[in-house]
Amino acid sequence: MFRLVCLALSVYALAASAAVAAEPSAGWPQWRGPQRDNVSTFKGLSKDWTKQPPALLWKTSGLGGGYASVSVADGRLYTTGNIDNAQHIIAVDLDKHTVAWSTPLTEKAPSHGYEGSRCTPTLDGDKAYVVTSNGAIACVSTADGRVVWQKPFKDWGGKMMSGWGFSESPLVDGETVLCTPGGPDVMIICLDKATGAEIWRSAVPDFGSAGKAGAGYSSIIISEAAGVKQYVQLVGRGTIGVRANDGKLLWSYNRVANGTANIPTCIAAGDYVFTSSGYNDGGSALLHLIADGEGMKAEEVYYLPAKELQNHHGGMVLIGETLYFGHGHNKGFPVAVDLPTGKVLWNAQERSRDIGSGSAAITCVDGHLVYRYQSGTVALIEATPSEFRLKGMFRPEVIQKEGWSHPVVVDGKLYLREQDTLMVYDVSMKK
Repeated sequence: MFRLVCLALSVYALAASAAVAAEPSAGWPQWRGPQRDNVSTFKGLSKDWTKQPPALLWKTSGLGGGYASVSVADGRLYTTGNIDNAQHIIAVDLDKHTVAWSTPLTEKAPSHGYEGSRCTPTLDGDKAYVVTSNGAIACVSTADGRVVWQKPFKDWGGKMMSGWGFSESPLVDGETVLCTPGGPDVMIICLDKATGAEIWRSAVPDFGSAGKAGAGYSSIIISEAAGVKQYVQLVGRGTIGVRANDGKLLWSYNRVANGTANIPTCIAAGDYVFTSSGYNDGGSALLHLIADGEGMKAEEVYYLPAKELQNHHGGMVLIGETLYFGHGHNKGFPVAVDLPTGKVLWNAQERSRDIGSGSAAITCVDGHLVYRYQSGTVALIEATPSEFRLKGMFRPEVIQKEGWSHPVVVDGKLYLREQDTLMVYDVSMKK
């Protein structure tokens, strides 16, 4: 049954992708792209980076310090960064290759481990939504960077599970915007996106002994499992689902939580959710969400301990029934995993040592995966369950710190943010 559901989802996704590809680019308006699935709609990728390596088109500076990725829409790129002792949201004009505006959102640079920004701005019409790493959500005009409204997490008892700063990218859903302050009575908050007025708050009591209370480093996704619209999030204690219309906690799952930092954004597939976290006490699990009276229950299909399967950070991609990501704590070994069973189809641990080191941030484009290693190398790997196929790699012109900012591909251009620098590479096929 699971495979039939996944097949239907895969056919639907392919049809949707074809429809989008025939229209003007949807851009990359938020964390992990238009559908928060880390899949680009671009077709026409250069699929042999050995024969046709990515060419640097241009680069610019002014993004500040940080590890945030980028969002792209309507001729502009948006990100966040620490500039002049404050955390900013920044807009870059993609035609002029210069910063269009930069707006400070904090009075001083937030203090935490690995200083710098984390949040990828969420674009919605003429507004952008950002979570600062010291804990606040802001709505900003994309035209000129004017702050429309801003709310501090301290008003909701905001709390992180550990000390590396709030890292979430807020979710815009219809007329609302959601984020995760992590407080004992306000784990998730739902606000009117126009005014910032509170619509509901979701209280999530501590559950299980693993993990730590507070928000994790993940971002919210939408699931329609068992016909119930819900928001799924990986928090300090584990993975949760709350009802979309009122924030009621529907289910929780603690086993995948670790005691240091729960980071990867979950993946929803029909009535199922895949969740993973790193370190020694994390792991990976597939959950089957089932209606249970007025609530729901999350049945564990399988759980694999961290030593067998974990995504430390860098994200995961689901193509059909196959998951792709970097496995291992601070390793980023490319793996392909059968989602229904958890079986590892291939693990390129030995071969990947010649590519890069550290965790790998990934994105999917035109049947391929772009892996950006912490050490800086960017590699192209075919998204096939049959075997590991490396299609080339290159070293970006600028490498300063950990290459944690996720790569983004829009309209044949690969956007790489490296602290203060933005690099734009041509990855389209040349005839």
